[in-house]
Amino acid sequence: MPIIKPISDLRNKSNEISELAHNVNEPIFITKNGEGSLVVMSISHFSKLQSKMELLSKLSIAQNQRAGGDKGRTLKQVMTNIRKSINAKE
Repeated sequence: MPIIKPISDLRNKSNEISELAHNVNEPIFITKNGEGSLVVMSISHFSKLQSKMELLSKLSIAQNQRAGGDKGRTLKQVMTNIRKSINAKE
């Protein structure tokens, strides 16, 4: 169930909102005059969401490439590239 708080809580109880955001690890919806206005979340939760969006974007690109006839690379090719990358960093 979403957490919804009035904007006055953001002003008057900012420490509580911050603690809540870190403890529940989900967005808190802030309303102004009874309507949605802002979303507040912890930085760690935001980072996780960004990572998920990047992954989904990459998966979408790969799916489109596959649908377009791209055969991709073999596991052997991928592993060779990973090994080269690791050895280059050493």
